[in-house]
Amino acid sequence: MRVWALQDAKARLSEVVRLAMEHEPQEITLRGEPAVVVLSVEDYRRLVHPKPSFVDLIRNSPLMDVDIDLTREQTLTREIDP
Repeated sequence: MRVWALQDAKARLSEVVRLAMEHEPQEITLRGEPAVVVLSVEDYRRLVHPKPSFVDLIRNSPLMDVDIDLTREQTLTREIDP
């Protein structure tokens, strides 16, 4: 991540934005201290709207109400074809 002083970032804003759009976050400092990070819209949305967990995905599945027979055969052995 590239670090910019605020006055440099203001003078070269187009470059800061271009680099951020290439998925390279740009840090801007104010009086030598980290102040903000410029991100691409895609990176920001990925942070704000993370992917659902596997459990949430299954719970919200359109197949949630489908009745599936999950019973197992309880015999200890089975026949094997030679």
